[in-house]
Amino acid sequence: MLGAASVLAWVMTTGLVLNLLLLAVTRPVRPTQAATIGWLGVVAVGNLVGLLLVYSALRIGKVGVVAPLASTEGALAALLAVAAGEQITTATTLVLAVIAAGVVLAAAAPEERPVIGEHKTRAAVLALLAAVSFAFGLYATGHVSSSVALPWLLLAPRLLGVVAIAIPLALTRSLRLTRRAVPLVVGAGISEVVGVASYAIGSRHGVAISAVLASQFAAFAAVGAYILFRETLTRLQLYGVTIVIVGVATLTAVLI
Repeated sequence: MLGAASVLAWVMTTGLVLNLLLLAVTRPVRPTQAATIGWLGVVAVGNLVGLLLVYSALRIGKVGVVAPLASTEGALAALLAVAAGEQITTATTLVLAVIAAGVVLAAAAPEERPVIGEHKTRAAVLALLAAVSFAFGLYATGHVSSSVALPWLLLAPRLLGVVAIAIPLALTRSLRLTRRAVPLVVGAGISEVVGVASYAIGSRHGVAISAVLASQFAAFAAVGAYILFRETLTRLQLYGVTIVIVGVATLTAVLI
């Protein structure tokens, strides 16, 4: 309806309003260390660039394909965490690998019923680039989540989004919005804040596991796209989604 940039601008603006209310109510201690502020910068850029790329991909690709590809962010963030020294068990590693394989299978299956205006290859590239950007943002979020108050952690990407995206679009009269889109961008803005906050709290107990579990949005998005948009997934894509769901259940059992 609006284009990727306008959607991102309104999502970040909605989130910023919610975030400022949270700051006013909780009044947390402001981060002052240069290293911490640097990590918050990584959080902001990773989240903002990832959303812009994935919104762009969703304009030219199926949700059921783009979402699983973008959800590889969890596996990539887990690899970053392991590379940085985080310890996980062998069983957890195997389950993480299975989940990642399911995501790849769901995304890489041949397209049988393309939709009008679809550019699968371009959408796939954008989604994979979004996953890389998200992965750095997820890792940075996990890195500082235990040392920075949650409202300040949430503020970084939303503030950058308003300053770098929303305000320039408004000044150039390129910021678009329709009555039909209002509840969608507001709902997306609120959901994005709640999602990042939930991940930030969970990552205090382990970045790798929290990142992979957070990537399960792909399975829900694929089902939602089937119900709302009548998107049809291939048998291989359905196998991939099933592997992801079973893998998450197994991971939960391993952790318990």
